[in-house]
Amino acid sequence: MSEKSWIEVFPGVYRRRVALTDRMYQMEVRLAAGSQVPLHSHPEDQVAYVVSGRLRFQVGDEIIDATPGRSVAIPGGTLHAVWTVEDTFVIDTFSPPRADYLQVDGD
Repeated sequence: MSEKSWIEVFPGVYRRRVALTDRMYQMEVRLAAGSQVPLHSHPEDQVAYVVSGRLRFQVGDEIIDATPGRSVAIPGGTLHAVWTVEDTFVIDTFSPPRADYLQVDGD
C-alpha cells in the first residue's frame, strides 16, 4: 500500500490508514492537546491503543484515563467520546472496516 496522507477528522485530530483486510481496519491517529472527539457511536467494534500522550475516554457511562500502553475496547453501538489531555499518538483498530472511512480514503 502506498503512503497515505493524514486526514483531519475533527479539529486537531488526524488519521491515516495503515492496514486493511476484509474484517479489520487499522489507522494511526494524531491528536493535539485540547482536541476532542465528540460523543458518538458506530456499529463497528473499536480498540484504541495509546502509544504516547494521554487521553480521557468516555465509554458508555465509564470514564477512562488512558496513558501509553493502555488499550480501550469500545463495543459497536456504544456511545463514546475522547478528550486529549496532551499531544497523543494512538493506533485504532475497527472490525469490520468502517465504510465511511473507506469512502474518504478513496481506494
